[in-house]
Parts: sequence; C-alpha cells; structure tokens
Amino acid sequence: MTTWTASRIKAAKGKQKLACLTAYDFSTASLVDEAGIELILVGDSLGMTMLGYPNTIPVTVEEMLHHTKAVARGVRNALVVADLPFLSYEVSVDQAIATAGRFIKEGGAGAVKIEGGAFRAPVVRALLENGIPVLGHIGLTPQSIHKTGGYRVQGKGAADARRLLRDAKELEKAGVFALVMECVPAALGGRITRSVKIPTIGIGAGPACDGQILVVHDLLGLYSGVSPRFVKQYANLGAAMGKAFAAYRGEVEQGKFPSAEHSY
Repeated sequence: MTTWTASRIKAAKGKQKLACLTAYDFSTASLVDEAGIELILVGDSLGMTMLGYPNTIPVTVEEMLHHTKAVARGVRNALVVADLPFLSYEVSVDQAIATAGRFIKEGGAGAVKIEGGAFRAPVVRALLENGIPVLGHIGLTPQSIHKTGGYRVQGKGAADARRLLRDAKELEKAGVFALVMECVPAALGGRITRSVKIPTIGIGAGPACDGQILVVHDLLGLYSGVSPRFVKQYANLGAAMGKAFAAYRGEVEQGKFPSAEHSY
C-alpha cells in the first residue's frame, strides 16, 4: 500500500509543497520514489522521451499501460498517476470509465490524469463515481496542440485568464483531487492557486503553486529536444552517458576490456 494517496495529496493544500516528477520505467521510478517524491506521473510525454514520437498524440493505451505497470512495480510510497492518452477518454463517458479502469485495475495506478477544462467535468464526475481519482490538467494541454497552434503560454490575455480560472473552479467542483497547470503566467498561477481549495501543481506556472512537476528526462539532461524555459536541469547525465559509452567503445577496440579482473 502506498503512503501517498489522492486524498492525502488533496489534504496537503497549504501544509506542504508537493514535489512531483514523471517516470516511465521500473528503475527510474524506484529511484524517484526513494528520493521521497510524493506524486509520480506516468506521463504521455513518454511518447517523446521513450518512444521517439514527435509529440504525445500517437501514444496508445497499450503503450501507456506497459509503462504504468513498470512504474507501479517500482513504487512503494508515491502516488502513481497515469496519463490517459489522446482519444482514449474523449469519445464518451463510457469510454473514459473503461480506459481509466484499466489503468487502475491492470496498470496499478492510484489515479489518472485527463486534460481539459470545465467541459471535462462530466467525465471527472463519472470517474469519481466509479472509484477512480482524477488529476486535472489545464493551461497548455499537449494533446490539443493542433488546436492551440503549438506549445504556447496560455492565459496571457484577460479573457483567457478568466477562462482558466473558471476551468479550475469547475474542475474542483467536479471533484479532481489536484490540478496541473502548464505554461501559464506566474501571476495567473498564483491567482488560481489562491482561488481553489485543491493543490495546484505547476509546470511553468510560477512559484506560488502548491507543488511543481518536471519531466524527469529534462531534469536529468537526458532528453535531446529543446528544453522549455521552465525546465531547470539538475544534472547532465546525457553528457556523462555519452562519455561513458565512448570510453567503453575505446577500451573494447583497444583490447583493454575485459581485463583479467572482469574475466572468469
């Protein structure tokens, strides 16, 4: 049984800042969990970081389930949240329940995340009625990049800011236990955080949020794509790995590896 649950995350509002990260495999999830991270998201960002897709749109339910199972096996304390991929919950409430249920029953997740604002309230309520906690996601929603015109900051204008504030309140009313806010101005992130009684988890939404989340590959310097402004790189493991691979190749080519020390 994990220590962190959706209810405990919700109750953390105003009591502690929540440190959240993505993970996509057993080994990484184990390390993230051991570091005391409260919430681990199996994000559909694995489409880029793990599968080489150009964005999150092609990611399938089966791919997400595969990675969610691996992460769940490596976690003992954190709440594991699974992203529902594009077009796996939008068609109908019945579809959303069936898909989300697989991530709880088969995947071992403790909650699911869906993208979208107030119009997702009926889906949120239906999932909760069926025992499935939901993490909301507003602001920049990567599954909607074809509609929004790409990865752009949301809520810069007054009308958009009011819409996002309304989205947050409606999702809170529908029952989400927390709310991811992506790529919104810091002032708006703070305003929304003060306006709801559930934790806000920022990713490019400023320091006033109740928690923060980053893609683990960005944090570790493992993703070769362009890093958004909100990313802070805490290590450059990509460079270290490249150096190690080159050193290994050199020793093999020169006959230095394996030595007697590494032979039976």
